[in-house]
This record gives sequence, structure tokens and C-alpha cells, in this order.
Amino acid sequence: MTPPIRVGIGFDVHRLVEGRRLVLAGVEVPSDVGPAAHSDGDAVLHAVADAILGAAGLGDLGEHFPDTDPAFKDAASSDILGRVVEMARDAGWAVAGADVNVLLERPNLAPHKDAMRQRLTELLALEPGAVGLKARTLEGLGPIGAGEAVAAQAVVVLSRI
Repeated sequence: MTPPIRVGIGFDVHRLVEGRRLVLAGVEVPSDVGPAAHSDGDAVLHAVADAILGAAGLGDLGEHFPDTDPAFKDAASSDILGRVVEMARDAGWAVAGADVNVLLERPNLAPHKDAMRQRLTELLALEPGAVGLKARTLEGLGPIGAGEAVAAQAVVVLSRI
């Protein structure tokens, strides 16, 4: 018997480079650097999408949206997440909740957190209380702490439709 809920975890990391937009949770954040990525490099939405795929037993993001496929060059991660939500729904699952940590030394995400959380809520078609989003620094440790990378980790709960 299939349990009525499933939990998935997702993670994404991108090196930061000059000349790219920084998009997180579907929101453009003013910055002089952005992610080196095949798509728009939205680490938040990639982590959430990967968590959904895992919870639904549908593999991982790279299997469905490979960075070798020109169709996904500069793709909006919001579109990718929409497709993943649809894939989960086709498999009999709906997103019931999500919680995300964004790991970035700079720029400061505090002024953007509400907009990011709101956009994630919209993309997942959830009530505001069902989505958590926290911004973390790494206190100067490692590539993220040195301002060279951005990462996100996400946990999602899926409920049986």
C-alpha cells in the first residue's frame, strides 16, 4: 500500500560569475554576479524540483532536464519547476509543503526573502504557511562563504491525490 505522503530532499549549487543575472526562487536579485549554469541557474527552484522528483520516485533533475540538451539553454527554472509539478501530479502526487535554505554570502537576501517566498508559494500553488524560505551565510567558510557560489537545499512533502 502506498503511504499517503512522501518526503523528498533536493540540493543545487552553482559557481557565481560576472555577467549573469542572479535569480532565486523566481525573483531577480540585484547582484554583480550570477550562476554559471545551462538554464537561468535558479538554485532554489532546482533544489525544490529535485526534491519533488525524488519524493515522487521520478528520478532527478539531470535525468529529465540535462544540461547537454540545447532546449534548456537559458531556460526559466520556473518553467522547469512547473513541468516537474505536472509530472508529480501525473504520477498521483501533489505538493503539500516545502522548506528551503538558500546559502549565499552576498548579496544580502533579507530584502528579497518575502518576494522569494511569495513567488515559490505561487509556483507550487500553496498557501503561504505551507512554504518556508530561509537565507543563510556560511560565515566566510568555503566557496559559498567566499562569495564564489550559491547553493540551496529543499525539503518537500507530497500528498497522494
